[in-house]
Amino acid sequence: MKRLLAPLLMVFVTGAFAAPQASAPAVQLHGKRFTTEFATNDASRERGLMMRTELAADHSMLFVFPEDAPRWFWMKNTLIPLDILYFDGQRKLVSVQANVPPCKADPCPSYPSDLPARYVLELAGGTAAKLGAQVGDELTIEGTVGAVQ
Repeated sequence: MKRLLAPLLMVFVTGAFAAPQASAPAVQLHGKRFTTEFATNDASRERGLMMRTELAADHSMLFVFPEDAPRWFWMKNTLIPLDILYFDGQRKLVSVQANVPPCKADPCPSYPSDLPARYVLELAGGTAAKLGAQVGDELTIEGTVGAVQ
C-alpha cells in the first residue's frame, strides 16, 4: 500500500503547487483576439515574418518602437500576403496597408503609414477588412511587451 500511495501523493503535491501558466501574449482589435509575437529590438523587427509560409488566422506579429515616427514596411523575403496596421503611441489606428502581396523581385516597394506610428501590427492578408478595421480603432495589448531597443 505504501508503494502505491507515494506516487499518488507526489502527483497530487506537484499538481497542487505547480506555477500557474502565463497566458500567451496577445492583442485585441475590434473585439477579436490574436496571439502575437512581439518584435521589440532591431534584429526581431528586421526579421519580422520573413520566410514564413503561413500565418494562422488568429495569430499576429506586433512591432514595437520606442517613439512615434514615420514608418514604412516592405515585404522582402515575406512569402505570404499581410495586412499592415499602423498605430500611434495611444494605440489608435492611424493607417492600414491591406492585403500587401509578397515581394517577387528587387527592389521591393515599401508600404508607409499615413501618420507617425509607434506600433505596427501584421495580420494575415484580408483580416483587417473582415474585422472592419478603421482609422481610430484602438489596439489592446495583453502581456508584457518588454524593453524596446
